[in-house]
Amino acid sequence: MTDIPRRAVSRTAKLAALPLGFAGRTVLGMGKRVTGLASEVISAEIQQRTAEQLFSVLGQLKGGAMKFGQALSVFEAALPEEIAGPYRQALTKLQEAAPPLPAATVHKVLAEQLGPGWRDRFVEFDDTPTAAASIGQVHHAVWRDPGYGPGGAPHHRDVAVKIQYPGAGDALLADLKQLSRLGGMFRAIQPGLDVKPLLVELRERITEELDYELEAESQRAFAAAYADDPQIFIPAVLDAAPRVLITEWVAGIPLAEIIRNGTEEQRDQAGRLMAELHLSAPMRAGLLHADPHPGNFRLLPDGRLGVLDFGAVARMPEGTPEPIGRIAARAIRGDAEGVVNGLRDEGFVSQTEPIDAQALLEWLQPMLTPVAEEEFRFTRAWLRAEATRLASPRSPSFQLSRQLNLPPSYLLIHRVTLGSIGVLCQLEAKAPYRAILERWLPGFAPVA
Repeated sequence: MTDIPRRAVSRTAKLAALPLGFAGRTVLGMGKRVTGLASEVISAEIQQRTAEQLFSVLGQLKGGAMKFGQALSVFEAALPEEIAGPYRQALTKLQEAAPPLPAATVHKVLAEQLGPGWRDRFVEFDDTPTAAASIGQVHHAVWRDPGYGPGGAPHHRDVAVKIQYPGAGDALLADLKQLSRLGGMFRAIQPGLDVKPLLVELRERITEELDYELEAESQRAFAAAYADDPQIFIPAVLDAAPRVLITEWVAGIPLAEIIRNGTEEQRDQAGRLMAELHLSAPMRAGLLHADPHPGNFRLLPDGRLGVLDFGAVARMPEGTPEPIGRIAARAIRGDAEGVVNGLRDEGFVSQTEPIDAQALLEWLQPMLTPVAEEEFRFTRAWLRAEATRLASPRSPSFQLSRQLNLPPSYLLIHRVTLGSIGVLCQLEAKAPYRAILERWLPGFAPVA
């Protein structure tokens, strides 16, 4: 049995054990309720113990569990502080750390993908990975460019070499199948959090993310759209094979570090540029960067946002759907009937079921506060308050939300938007988000 299958078996065993521990804690909670301990204390205790076990196991995994952990970690800001605080560091580690492949395995993959003379393409190659993610790890190297630089000297440049883990596809599918059984655990941590749609969508993206040549094609399209841009930097692709991708090296401060220790100026700058990227890319590149977790971004010394990892990309050749901007603008202006009509037309609201237009407007408007004001600072407290308002079964908002539907064509846009907002709340970033929408979101005419 190779090392990769052994790890997969170990992963599956750890994941399979999680629901048993959760069941035991739930029974413990019921027993304490009988003794008269306050239900909110029970709930907090079960939440914290469940989160501790869940995050501990996810932090040890590659494959689908780590991919899922990265996707979930952008929602960390919505968790209650007593849970989010102790595990924020563990979640961030999911974004940039994993047990590395042995050097011999790395060399074998490089030889298979680039040919037996792969070393001749590099002046230097560091066998120790600089970063690891859910399906691959990144090595720093110096690329031997054909041609010469100034004065006839050989032209070399720093590059990132992304190498896919052998058996990554099978591990992803196996882990995601196991994780789909853990919905109850996540609801214990955050009531109202439904992870199943996220897992379904992650499964649909696996095939694309495993194809590094397809990723190279997407990255080249982004690089062309943002060539010489003063705010966004997309590294050039130098070579690609199905399981190896070589791109320009991006030196800068990871957003995970800025979230932990950044200045207010760095946080605001990073947040503003993230919003610029996600809102402008569909119009400029016909694509949406669909993996908005902090490990995929760097704040460069010149103030630009460096963008990494184009494995998860949504193709939007016609840009962001115009109804999104139009309906949002109507909500900000207080046009309740216009909002309902727009949502009905797009399939968010049933064509036949009655709905209280004014109540729906009041349900939407707090979510649009960040773009209703000239400037807004996203915070963890704001996101937690919104999550509580929308997820509490006793809330009128919760009852109203049960009348709404998320059309499949909007699922990815919705996830990326929520993920981006999660990162902005982790950054606690202040920016003129309304003006960014007015520039890049079709249908979102100036509100004034």
